[in-house]
Amino acid sequence: MEAGIDLSVARSPPAYATATRVVRALRILVVSDAWSPQINGVVVTLHNTIRELERMGHTVATVTPDRFRTIPCPTYPEIRLALLPDDKVGRHIEAFAPDAIHIATEGPLGLAARRHALRTRRRFTTAYHTQFPEYVHARCRLPLRVSYRWMRWFHAPAAALMVATPDIERRLAARGFANLVRWSRGVDTELFRPGPHVVLDIPRPIFLYAGRVAVEKNIDAFLALDLPGTKWVVGDGPARPELERRFPGAVFFGMKTGEELAWHYRQADVFVFPSRTDTFGLVMLEAMACGTPVAAYPVTGPVDVVRHNVTGILDEDLRAAALAALDLSRDVVRAHAVESSWGRATRQFVDNLHAADG
Repeated sequence: MEAGIDLSVARSPPAYATATRVVRALRILVVSDAWSPQINGVVVTLHNTIRELERMGHTVATVTPDRFRTIPCPTYPEIRLALLPDDKVGRHIEAFAPDAIHIATEGPLGLAARRHALRTRRRFTTAYHTQFPEYVHARCRLPLRVSYRWMRWFHAPAAALMVATPDIERRLAARGFANLVRWSRGVDTELFRPGPHVVLDIPRPIFLYAGRVAVEKNIDAFLALDLPGTKWVVGDGPARPELERRFPGAVFFGMKTGEELAWHYRQADVFVFPSRTDTFGLVMLEAMACGTPVAAYPVTGPVDVVRHNVTGILDEDLRAAALAALDLSRDVVRAHAVESSWGRATRQFVDNLHAADG
């Protein structure tokens, strides 16, 4: 038996009921170059989706970097890249005999799974989690047309390319991507919940950023704002030392998870999301579930997550957005956030797998 794959599971799993029809449970193989101990939107999405899939009665196996020899990703050593994974990925796929293959990322494991699926004529789905062309452009100025051409090549054979928001769907369609289907995101509303502001010996209001601390997140645009109170940064990444040097007045907490992360969301008066390159931005949903309004640019990600003047403020003037967000009702922000659940998002994911299989 290959590590982590249970070959004793019956090849014809039972059906489970939905509100409208009976759906056959599936053996689903998820392939991802992003995995624990990384903490990012892709990893959080996959862990929550797999948990919900198993609750629904599906059998899930993963092909992830922890099963391979790896090297650190250039400029981002926290990300581990699998070395020469093709043969082993092929063995994993054949041993598990999946009903559905979902390739979550465009890295070495995703490429290996794509090659094997095409060679053995297995259908597969992919997802567009990250605007890699924009990320690469921010780091090394590679022209967007070059990286988008490669991304179209990668996703073209997929039976379905899953995207999180209407805006991303429109943008990719305009760039020639096909077979686009929607797969939204959710939030753990039990972990991320409102709570009282603790009396802290610091100036208020507290403006918080949480997430990866990297150049593509545009965090310096937040830290450079002339705002009252205190700026908090929760998270880690390659840009942290330089940002700490440039902005000594901000408080950097490093990586936080679970209740510690939720506590920081609850203490903040406004969550500031300065990224212009995210496809979704799960951290915005997490902050909103805690009742904390969002300030962001009116760009891909925020435009589909934040309800302007309700759960946050979207403005090209990020300072104006942050100040205006202080006046929003935290109760209303929370009420809108709880409409997003991982169960609902995962049912959408399964529907896409069934449609792609047809």
